[in-house]
Amino acid sequence: MRRYLIPFVIFLGLFIFLGIGLQLKPREVPSPFIGKPAPMFNLPILGKEESSFSPDQMKGQVWVLNVWASWCVACREEHPLLVDFAKTHSTPLIGLDYKDKPEAAQNWLKQFGDPYRLSVSDMKGQVGIDYG
Repeated sequence: MRRYLIPFVIFLGLFIFLGIGLQLKPREVPSPFIGKPAPMFNLPILGKEESSFSPDQMKGQVWVLNVWASWCVACREEHPLLVDFAKTHSTPLIGLDYKDKPEAAQNWLKQFGDPYRLSVSDMKGQVGIDYG
């Protein structure tokens, strides 16, 4: 009898613990970026390395910064949506090519379409980290 009681008590405890956990409402975790200015950067423009881009150039405008890379599987999934967005909306898309080889990134955009007004090259990945 005791042989069955211990596993039953453990199972019952886990069942109750999981049941209570499923009843709890997920809590919203506030972003540390809310209410703070976006991190500043100045990076070379992909394909025009002699030119650079800084968010200051878009000051006062609404724009979208999209982090992507040619090696990123999820980016491949979302890319058609960004191409459609660029065709149907006037909001500029700025690409942040994260830790990617410039040649690979340019080839990727040629192959799948370039929805960006411009893309900057974040070879070291620091800007991507700064933006979370």
